[in-house]
Amino acid sequence: MPGYQIKLERIAIAGADDLVIRSLLDRQQFSDPLGAAAAQGISSASWPMFGLLWPSGAQLAARMAIHPVVLGARVLEIGCGLALASLVGHRRGNDMTASDCHPLTAGFLLENLRLNALPPMKYRRGHWGMQETGADGDVHGLYDLIIGSDLLYERDAKGLLAAFVGRHASPAAAVWIVDPDRGNRPAFNRQMAEEGFGMCEERLDQLATVNTVGYRGRLLTYRRTTG
Repeated sequence: MPGYQIKLERIAIAGADDLVIRSLLDRQQFSDPLGAAAAQGISSASWPMFGLLWPSGAQLAARMAIHPVVLGARVLEIGCGLALASLVGHRRGNDMTASDCHPLTAGFLLENLRLNALPPMKYRRGHWGMQETGADGDVHGLYDLIIGSDLLYERDAKGLLAAFVGRHASPAAAVWIVDPDRGNRPAFNRQMAEEGFGMCEERLDQLATVNTVGYRGRLLTYRRTTG
């Protein structure tokens, strides 16, 4: 037994075919017998968050469903969790790389690729929150589109997330962050401006899945304004 319970769900995503997703049963699950998550700064309370489907992730997946496939363009999802947006983009033919710091993310991704008869997809261990030495885990190189959902859940006084994005965004990159109106958004906008990005906002009131009724949030789109 792995020490946690799971469930399988068929997820309907606006603009895309359904996906079968293996996720944790609920947010009460926890299993870190070797301390791998604790070593990444992941507490027992936050441990299950990677393995749940979140409304903001569904919104990002719906956005990827209409994103054009551009040959040669590299797309990075940061803090991917169950990587719903990456799975949608990957199935459509985008060059996707999913990344997260949770030690179980890669295994769940492999299983969800199998459940949906999808070919292998790139995965990298990435952690912007432990970058005192400037290390980004296994994330290297530049990307043409960087995406993420519900990343602004805690105060980031040092601007580590914005710096991470800045290091991996190509000169003409776009950055999409779906945010459920969290209070840390203004600070992140300032930090992204310091990294040389301009920003525009779009309210997200439409339904991305049947589970996002009443969603309140916005898509934050950033582009470099300085080299």
